[in-house]
Amino acid sequence: MAGFARVRLVMLSGVACSILAACGADGVASPGEGVIVIPGPSPTPTPAPTPTPTPPSVIPAGSCPTIAGSDQLSDLGTITGPEGTWRNCGFPARFNASTAIPKVAGVIYSLPGRVDVGTDQGAASSNNVVTLTIDPGVIIFGSTGVSYLVVNRGNRIDAVGTPTQPIIFTGRGNVVGTATDNSSQLWGGVVLLGRAPVTDCLAPGAAEGTVACERDTEGTSNALYGGAQPADNSGRLSYVQIRYSGFVLSADKELQGLTPSGVGSGTQIDHIQIHNSSDDGMEVFGGRANFKYMIVTGAEDDSFDTDVGYKGNIQYAIAVQRAGGSVGDSMMEIDSDGNENAVPRQNVTISNFTFIHRNAAAGNGAAIRIRGGADYSFVNGLITSDTSCIRIDSSSTTQTTGVDEQGPPKFFSVSLKCGDRPFRGGGSPAVTGTEVQTIFTAGTNNRFDYAPSLTGLFVNGATETSIPAFDAKTLNSFFDTTAYVGAVRDASDTWYQGWTCNSATANFGASSGSCTGLPTS
Repeated sequence: MAGFARVRLVMLSGVACSILAACGADGVASPGEGVIVIPGPSPTPTPAPTPTPTPPSVIPAGSCPTIAGSDQLSDLGTITGPEGTWRNCGFPARFNASTAIPKVAGVIYSLPGRVDVGTDQGAASSNNVVTLTIDPGVIIFGSTGVSYLVVNRGNRIDAVGTPTQPIIFTGRGNVVGTATDNSSQLWGGVVLLGRAPVTDCLAPGAAEGTVACERDTEGTSNALYGGAQPADNSGRLSYVQIRYSGFVLSADKELQGLTPSGVGSGTQIDHIQIHNSSDDGMEVFGGRANFKYMIVTGAEDDSFDTDVGYKGNIQYAIAVQRAGGSVGDSMMEIDSDGNENAVPRQNVTISNFTFIHRNAAAGNGAAIRIRGGADYSFVNGLITSDTSCIRIDSSSTTQTTGVDEQGPPKFFSVSLKCGDRPFRGGGSPAVTGTEVQTIFTAGTNNRFDYAPSLTGLFVNGATETSIPAFDAKTLNSFFDTTAYVGAVRDASDTWYQGWTCNSATANFGASSGSCTGLPTS
């Protein structure tokens, strides 16, 4: 029996093995069905790759560059921000000899306080002593709130950037990365002082528009301007950004982003962006300067302000108030009360402008306020506003006779999109809103039923393209003849791109960097 049993067990085992062999892999029972499965060895885990550290974009230079003359830069160590670490090279308090500031990798320059270019040569001088040259791509920041640059009479600045390498003036917060789209007042600004005629003389009884008539820059001391040289030359500013300016120097005395004071027509100023000034973007005090391709974004007072006998021309201007509609006064404030009979009388022509006025609670109550007896011509302009568009104060501004008088303000091919009250009057003797409307409609191709089709905030669309343009060159040879109104003809017109900076207020395209950042090359 035992032998039979062993034979039977062998036979059953052979049958089982035959069945398993015939089944294949899918027929193998799972571990829960009584078949013992021996697990294989656990795989060795692959170690995670060590991340490669991202090197900083900016690596500090080993030292500050040596510049000509005895007024050397101060090596102030390094300063670090989101873009990396820079060698901080401080300007001297005064440049006493002509100096060139080079662009050097890893170097940023700073203003320790007030920095003067040359010394004041006086209203009657004719020489030009010191020129400060600044290379394309150079970045200069105000290290304190009271830092600002002053180019004195009889001296010049030669700050000429390029469309891809603008020169940037800014504040310390912009360098260390604390500046935001609402920052301002990080430093003073840029002040140009010239020998062209001004009014409202410092000396009592001085004859206006002569060498005896000079003024001091508000909030400062011994920053004098004025004279009798209409064609005076304070140098060149081109492809320049001025960011976060306007520090309060004394009670009610703030610098603007750019302050041309008594600057003559020999000066070249073009392709300038002024961003987030706590006061005006640019305030022109007298003189004869002309401007082209000007942009003001986010100014907390007026975008453009002109005073004390300024006579000049402006073409291609974009001004946009900060998003949210709670910051900013007028797009233009023209002259001031109390000097209505001053001579030379202010007389300015502005052509090809696009103004985006967003603050309905603006103190001046209008996108453009004209007062103080100024004469103005507005040509090929577009204004959008949630409040009044045009305000004229005082019958001295609308009078037709007088010394150096050109008559009421003039409007040619200007289109307005306004609030419920497009026109406002005021002043003493007062002008009425009806009179302001009559002056506006007396011009050529003006309208206040404009329905904007602007794209990208300030680029002309179909509506703007259909508006007839006026030839500004017939008013002054400074102007280009254009076949369009507004600052930007259409999407193919890209003069504002690359050298500007973008913010929540206005975007100038992918080739422009952020206003809160700094270029690293």
